[in-house]
Amino acid sequence: MPHSTPVAFVTGGGTGVGAASALMLAERGLAVAVNYSRSAAEAEGVAEACRAKGVEAFAIQGSVGSDADCRRMAGEVEARWGRLDVLINAAGTTRFISLGDLETVTEDDFDAIMDVNLKGAFWMTRAAASMLKASGKGAVVSISSMSAVTGMGSSIPYASSKGALNTMTLSLARALAPRVRVNAILPGMIDTRWFRQSLGEQSAVSIRDRAAKGSALGDVCTAEDVAAGAMYLALDARTITGELMQMDAGALLGPAAFA
Repeated sequence: MPHSTPVAFVTGGGTGVGAASALMLAERGLAVAVNYSRSAAEAEGVAEACRAKGVEAFAIQGSVGSDADCRRMAGEVEARWGRLDVLINAAGTTRFISLGDLETVTEDDFDAIMDVNLKGAFWMTRAAASMLKASGKGAVVSISSMSAVTGMGSSIPYASSKGALNTMTLSLARALAPRVRVNAILPGMIDTRWFRQSLGEQSAVSIRDRAAKGSALGDVCTAEDVAAGAMYLALDARTITGELMQMDAGALLGPAAFA
């Protein structure tokens, strides 16, 4: 028998936007499968926090860059709960390479980033598609980036992967309609622990403050901000599909005119 309440699967659920999304889904009463690749302790902690909110939850290891892993994980969700209603593709990776430093980009860089950011979202969506269609209210939300629009960001391979993810979101929205809605969120800079650890506290704070100063709202996103947008698209936006929702605190607009 299918689980009595809706079920969600969150890739990259151990940290950042994925973790915040898993917790918000639990608050909305969904059972949650928390995927992780390497962050086992963090993912187990997120699953425990979800259970503390009164829902069933478990952590599940697997690389979204592997089609076989994605099919296995979808199978485990089906075996445990018999249904899947929401998929949040939050797993992501990058390499920090200056945009002008073309020679530093390697084939391995491109492959590693595309495997997770682009192919991973496809593998997981395809593996989950039959359950999402059976839900009657299936929804997919992928976490893209404003890098896809501006061509800026941590590296050219990263921006390229997110641009391709946006196009794929439109294709999947057509392919899975009318039974599954497929949307993406395009955050600007997200102030997370991972960002600070990757660049170092001092550099991360400097970049964050500069980004905030250059945005219309004088701010940057948090993981919780992005997760809240994902909740809207996944659970509330009944007639929205194929949407690429920008969430950049007005960075694309530039500073407020009359601040």
